[in-house]
Amino acid sequence: MYFEIIGEIGSIEPIAVGTSIRDIARLRKRYGTGRWRKMKGMATVRLRSGAVRRAERHWYEAHGIGKVKFKIKQFLD
Repeated sequence: MYFEIIGEIGSIEPIAVGTSIRDIARLRKRYGTGRWRKMKGMATVRLRSGAVRRAERHWYEAHGIGKVKFKIKQFLD
């Protein structure tokens, strides 16, 4: 990954659930069936360059499978 999470993830909220997720077929094929949710939250991250920034992160998660496919959507500072 090109970033490391520092501290807690705050302001967590779901963006989409189940068939509302565009990549649901790919997620089920790669990771298995489950109640998939696309989530977003705010966190402090350390980039590969060493810079520490506040960012909005998106990821997918399902019960029994966990969190997968992390990405930084935008920087907040």
